[in-house]
Amino acid sequence: MDIDTPHDMPLNSLCFPKPPEETRVVVAMSGGVDSSVVAAMLKEQGYDVVGVTLQLYDHGAALAKKGACCAGRDIHDARRVAEAMGFPHYVLDYENTFREAVIEEFADAYLAGATPVPCIRCNQRVKFRDLLETAKDLEADCMATGHYIRRADGAHGPELHSAVDPNRDQSYFLFATTPEQLSFLRFPLGGLASKAETRALAAKYGLPVADKPDSQDICFVPNGNYASVIEKLRPGSADPGEIVDLEGNVLGTHDGVIHYTIGQRRGLRIGGLGEPLYVVRLEPSTRRVVVGPKAALATRTVPVREINWLGDEPLSARAEWPMRVRVRSTRPPHEAILRPISDTEAEVELILPEEGVSPGQACVFYAPEGSRVLGGGWIHAGA
Repeated sequence: MDIDTPHDMPLNSLCFPKPPEETRVVVAMSGGVDSSVVAAMLKEQGYDVVGVTLQLYDHGAALAKKGACCAGRDIHDARRVAEAMGFPHYVLDYENTFREAVIEEFADAYLAGATPVPCIRCNQRVKFRDLLETAKDLEADCMATGHYIRRADGAHGPELHSAVDPNRDQSYFLFATTPEQLSFLRFPLGGLASKAETRALAAKYGLPVADKPDSQDICFVPNGNYASVIEKLRPGSADPGEIVDLEGNVLGTHDGVIHYTIGQRRGLRIGGLGEPLYVVRLEPSTRRVVVGPKAALATRTVPVREINWLGDEPLSARAEWPMRVRVRSTRPPHEAILRPISDTEAEVELILPEEGVSPGQACVFYAPEGSRVLGGGWIHAGA
């Protein structure tokens, strides 16, 4: 707070004790409807808005692609919104940073038999680290994004809460946000009841992206074909191997472990068996895909590391933490017990077993009741 600011001045909508026109907000703009609405909404409220879009990869091949963020067309759309609403907009070249911090690890994780979530790493290592620092360099008071999640000021500092609309909630992808980052971030859409409200606001502001479809794919995999990207990044990675059952009996062959994920049923090409089989385990070192019945996918114990903890007490302050956890972005949180091993590693016991728990995915922690997000970590294969 500025020393000349009266202590009784009411907070503006972004929780600063000064008028909106004296509050600079950098808005991270992907070119989609969500971040565009955030920028337009804050501009209408009188804030000093600066739009920033990241060029994350060589978008020449994706110019005409739909369903992927941060491609050339999306940069163009973000610029059009800024022009329409009358605020400055900058495009920053983060290609090298993105490749080193996100794409390379994505490729290595797939080759190791994991199922990575690059969008989390992008938020953690690019948007909420480097871009956030850029926002501070621009003398912004805060950075706003179009994510569907909520930030609240609690008794012990800023807290992370899931969005009001469970169908749009993006807390799974933002568990790695630190308390320091939360102090600087704002999420204006987290309190909306539905995406329909966002689109209604886009229409109200007359935004050129009001009817733009939501992105569906990982931005650097605009056609959804992960394996082709891995083969391009790591030539020779699609070596053939065997498909075996839990006892090691050979049931067929495959064209590369990178084509499979845990829990997969379709595309195994091993017909004529009595019951459906699923991918239970990937063994890159032996180039084996291990399959079994659906029951073999059930997991009760989940080893987690690289934990980002957002609780009020240190993670290691208790031997056990009752909570709810989410092991995939598409699944609701379920009851579990978290047992810390250190401040960054723990074992999670699921009260009811879950199917298809995969190394490389995130395990996100939620308070036993309410909407608070307590952090999360990365699932690994264990000892």
